[in-house]
Amino acid sequence: MGLITDKDKETIKKEFGNLKANVKMLVFTTDDGCEHCKIILEIAKEVQTLSEKIKVESYDIGRNKDVAEKYGIDKTPALVLESGGRRAVFYGIPAGYEFTTLIEDIIEISNEKPELYERTRDMLRQVDKDVHIMVFVTPTCPYCPAAVRVAHKFAFENSKIRAEMIEASEFPELAEKHGVFSVPKVVINNEVEFEGALPEEQFAEHVLLAIGKNI
Repeated sequence: MGLITDKDKETIKKEFGNLKANVKMLVFTTDDGCEHCKIILEIAKEVQTLSEKIKVESYDIGRNKDVAEKYGIDKTPALVLESGGRRAVFYGIPAGYEFTTLIEDIIEISNEKPELYERTRDMLRQVDKDVHIMVFVTPTCPYCPAAVRVAHKFAFENSKIRAEMIEASEFPELAEKHGVFSVPKVVINNEVEFEGALPEEQFAEHVLLAIGKNI
């Protein structure tokens, strides 16, 4: 029995009918005590069956260090969406509310550009330094997908931005390090932090603040 219901598969197939560019799903796993690695690979393989434009590649983070380093992956389980040079990163299983994020990201990354306000695009054009966005989530948080989606859209819009969803309960030490007591929590360049799902323009203001630019 699959992880995705037949009803959901039919719905997703229809949504994937509008995919434009091909999308790769790179799954990084390890045999060294990763209890969720098998599940994330199963989810990716099931999603792959719903569109000919989606291809799954599976890598062991230890045996395929070169690929892991290329994509900046340092822990497992991890999933990277890639299309046309654009990327989005998921650390931990994109389950619960975050499964919707995964599906919506696949649709958006296959398009020429993400849906953003022009004001937000203008702000993101000012990003000329590397930006690292971590969005801590849990599968049962109804507000978390909005924060992850905005972060990933920013990464699709500007290649200097790297955006990661991090499932807090799967990476408790990292969550503790960044003082995650409620979700969503966003950490930008390990300096600028905020909680909650902000509108995209306010989110972008925090990104600019993290690289020393004021609005």
